[in-house]
Amino acid sequence: MELARSDFYLDGHWVPATGGETIPVWNPATEQVVATVPAGTAADVDRAVRAARAAFAGWAAAAPADRAACLDRLHATLTARVDDIARTVALELGTPLKVATRVQAGLPLTVLHSYVDLAAHPPAEQTVGNSLVVREPVGVVGAITPWNYPLHQVVAKLAPALAAGCTVVLKPSELTPLTAYLLFDAIHAAGFPPGVVNLVTGTGPVVGEAVAAHGGVDMVSFTGSTATGRRVSHLAADRIARVALELGGKSANVVLDDADLPAAVKVGVGNAFLNSGQTCTAWTRMLVHRSRYDEAVDLAAQAAAGYRLGDPFDPATRLGPLVSAAQRQRVREHVEKGLADGGRLVAGGPEVPLPERGWFVAPTVIADVDPDSALAQEEIFGPVLAVIPVDDDDHAVAVANNSRYGLAGAVWSGDEDRALRVARRLRTGAVDVNGAPFNPLAPFGGYKQSGLGRELGRHGLAEFYETKAIQR
Repeated sequence: MELARSDFYLDGHWVPATGGETIPVWNPATEQVVATVPAGTAADVDRAVRAARAAFAGWAAAAPADRAACLDRLHATLTARVDDIARTVALELGTPLKVATRVQAGLPLTVLHSYVDLAAHPPAEQTVGNSLVVREPVGVVGAITPWNYPLHQVVAKLAPALAAGCTVVLKPSELTPLTAYLLFDAIHAAGFPPGVVNLVTGTGPVVGEAVAAHGGVDMVSFTGSTATGRRVSHLAADRIARVALELGGKSANVVLDDADLPAAVKVGVGNAFLNSGQTCTAWTRMLVHRSRYDEAVDLAAQAAAGYRLGDPFDPATRLGPLVSAAQRQRVREHVEKGLADGGRLVAGGPEVPLPERGWFVAPTVIADVDPDSALAQEEIFGPVLAVIPVDDDDHAVAVANNSRYGLAGAVWSGDEDRALRVARRLRTGAVDVNGAPFNPLAPFGGYKQSGLGRELGRHGLAEFYETKAIQR
């Protein structure tokens, strides 16, 4: 049954779209259209920005406790809708329901809750000599978010922006917009003042560019590909607008010779295949000391064999489809090129049976990958792991840093001090040692072409402030 949304959320109301054009939303597991949403225009973006500008002064002047109360009500409203959120993500993205419940719905709720307290206790004013240094909200924020974590990526921008006193215009991905509609239903129920948060759906070349280029947008916060991030930067640079970018990654999982190998490989494969590999922080390069290399390759192949493809709503499914036919084709081409460049296929490939319908790619492990090859350098965004041998710690660091990206990574060693020494040398925004859990309060962001700025926690909040010195 096809669902349809025909409205935008502007100035505190659901407003019918007037353009008439719509965008189909596909179920990637069935290859069927399950919904349509409006294809917004530059005029729609202008309406949203005008609403956000009109609401800015009042929201910026609101007491921190009042902003925190709005966020708290939103958290409660979304918590009551966790099942609907998880099922919607499973429907429009194909994430297995168990993962969609724990990660796609659970993580953004944790992040949102963290900003309730941060909103209530903003950065204190400081006295520096004869200057009073104050922090003020940057203004209207244009948030442009991707399809792979359709609620988390939105909350990671909206929550700190709203906590800081900014107003927001959101453009979610046209591939997974239904989750954004659930969020804005909750925003409406939470009672945010009109114009504080606004939603316009549409394509990147139309709505995304209009948001990034609009003279009434003071800051653009974008998550997506490095190529699109570059375009967003160019558009914002014409008016010297602030930009925060969370872009691509090609993260290395460094397994030293004294590591707990079964744990390092099991967790590493799981990280690489999370969300069918459609995760910017995925550890898609496994760097293993030569003395343990053959054993690690065998363990990785065994682990990959345990990932059952299938219906996201089937509890037995561990790996869902990719988001689109185009994404599946790109991943297949990467695998073919990786093998042509000398990689050795140890799991996956064309011989693995796939479901009859759906945009699936078999969980794939390729060994003996050249560190300079495309398979080791390009972000694939699918369930594909490259395994690379290294000689020692210095070689491992050199190979790990041999990337234009620097978003995440991991180090495994039986000696934690040794692991920390290696972690400090990796040119990347985050490193997990021996499988340490993700920390939603820690700063998140990348070095090099993985982006600018940080999200989450106090560092994420700081992105949405201006700093003023008042001399007296």
